[in-house]
Amino acid sequence: MYIGTTDSRGLMHCLWEIIDNSVDEALGGFGDRIEVILYPDDSVEVRDRARGIPVDVEPKTGLTGVEVVMTKLHAGGKFGGGSYAASGGLHGVGASVVNALSERLDVWVDRDGKTHHMAFRRGEPGRWADPAAGATPESEFTPFVTGSRLDEVGKVAKGVTGTRIRYWSDRQIFNKQASFSYEDLLTRARQTAFLVPGLTLVIRDERNPLEPSEETFRFDGGNKDFVEFISPDAGVTDTWELKGEGSYKETVPVLKPNGQLISEEVERDCQVDIALRWGVGYETEVRSFVNIISTPKGGTHLAGFEAGLTKTVRKVIETNARRLKLTGKDGAERIEKDDIMAGLTAVVTVRLPEPQFEGQTKEVLGTTPVRAIVAKVVEKELTEILTSTKRDTKAQASIVMEKIVAEMRARVAARKQKEISRRKNALETSSLPAKLADCRTNDVEKSELFIVEGDSALGTAKLARRSDFQALLPIRGKILNVQKASVTDMLHNVECSSIIQVIGAGSGRTFDLEQARYGKIILMTDADVDGAHIRTLLLTLFFRYMRPMVDAGRVYAAVPPLHRIEVSGSARREKEYIYTYSEKELQETLRDLKRAGRKYKDDIQRYKGLGEMDADQLAETTMDPEHRTLRRITAADAAKAEEIFELLMGNDVGPRRDFIVAGAAHLDPTRIDV
Repeated sequence: MYIGTTDSRGLMHCLWEIIDNSVDEALGGFGDRIEVILYPDDSVEVRDRARGIPVDVEPKTGLTGVEVVMTKLHAGGKFGGGSYAASGGLHGVGASVVNALSERLDVWVDRDGKTHHMAFRRGEPGRWADPAAGATPESEFTPFVTGSRLDEVGKVAKGVTGTRIRYWSDRQIFNKQASFSYEDLLTRARQTAFLVPGLTLVIRDERNPLEPSEETFRFDGGNKDFVEFISPDAGVTDTWELKGEGSYKETVPVLKPNGQLISEEVERDCQVDIALRWGVGYETEVRSFVNIISTPKGGTHLAGFEAGLTKTVRKVIETNARRLKLTGKDGAERIEKDDIMAGLTAVVTVRLPEPQFEGQTKEVLGTTPVRAIVAKVVEKELTEILTSTKRDTKAQASIVMEKIVAEMRARVAARKQKEISRRKNALETSSLPAKLADCRTNDVEKSELFIVEGDSALGTAKLARRSDFQALLPIRGKILNVQKASVTDMLHNVECSSIIQVIGAGSGRTFDLEQARYGKIILMTDADVDGAHIRTLLLTLFFRYMRPMVDAGRVYAAVPPLHRIEVSGSARREKEYIYTYSEKELQETLRDLKRAGRKYKDDIQRYKGLGEMDADQLAETTMDPEHRTLRRITAADAAKAEEIFELLMGNDVGPRRDFIVAGAAHLDPTRIDV
């Protein structure tokens, strides 16, 4: 119930509980450094330099503050709102639950110039008889019988305070395969450092003494830096911050001095801190947090954000309908949440006392009034930004609205063409482009679509293809550079829309790989500079709007030859044709022929384009599966690929100019057709 599972996720959740207690101290302004150490003996230690757990005797129980916190449910400083204005705690049960699920737990508290120590076995206080080698859960344990004691084990300088907790998880509870994930720990630490500006987190993994690992995180920009870090694409807007607060009333049980538990209505404050920006792509990345606790399944705060965002954007777009050309058929369509969320990166954070979660794992926020507060803040702050008269902000707001309208049009177009784009059969007609020379097979895995450059190449390719499984689609010249263009411009471009329609799987976030009509997409362009440029433009289209095709390894580039050598025949040999694919290969082949004493025609044919080949040559060298060579296009390193596409095809001219200047000295002039 408290940790969700007894596998690695549950094990990590226990660690989050201890770390979050230290983070809550940092949120309250106490301490700015937390260290987490993974030891070889499967134990973990969390250190902070905050106030330290109280060591005085608590009057109601007669126990020290350390024992109360580590053994009693609902006893944390966050319970009842006494110590924290906002924290990640649900019921104040985290530390005591971790203690109960630990074979051994030791806690040291630096306070009042002394170091205090207390130890537990599965939640029971006592003393361990450890050997000189160090602490271990295998040592003999003696529980306290008449009364527990907090030992003073050392002294510290005046003013030094903090808490250290080291524990060994109970393997009677957790699976033997359960282990602490260093990568998950780094991810959580980085995330926390973003959410608590100025906090330093040190993560050290000593489980392999020969190769210990250590990472340190500290960020001072808050949610704004977080959005920049997680954004999957280049931005079309700056990162905007939406901040505000609201209050609500809540009925909670309060324990009176006479021991009675009485329900009282209290007023709560909720602080909202949101950072967001729209990017050039269509992927959505939204993270939500409550008091720095991640809520991967959302909750009322995320629902409020989405409701406020949708309402605000719809209202602003309706106001600007004429400028956005939302008339006629478009005017009847309604902007949907998915249209708005396309390309959005956001971090939604709320801070409130005693948040109500759906379960101790804290994956879903359940405090109902938070929804309305967040929605109101988003509506007020975002309206102000989208209707701003400042030059830069106004321009960015205009781009965002055009992007959202384009997403709506793309969704509507995809819906209308979903059935039309399927492969025709005997009972239905097809509205596919007239210039498509389709194949006869209905087997998607065997079918191939050749995208060819120009009508001249199309004529030869029609004679060279195997019409049972090879389809041809000609494109006229260089298609639109979609890295610079908007979604609307891309959809209105005849060549781009024809390619998307013929493939039949949609585009962008509506792309459905299972609906693709062909198993292979082969880009067949001339072996010259213009052909390489056209191929790059086509790859940009696939990478941006049909990425699953690239990821699935279904996009290829044909490799047509550059030269044809005609080798003279003899009485014993027939005349032979040899094809080469580079200048280097040509020279090596000619040398080999000379050594072998074979004669060849001096006027070696250099193909300027596919149209210069006859059908037999094109089939043999480029289209016949038994003889051709294809280059599979992959995006294994997506981040690097995105970076290269943006450099070569993006709006920012400066980096591209630097790239050209830097590479000019390495250019081989003989590779340029002049």
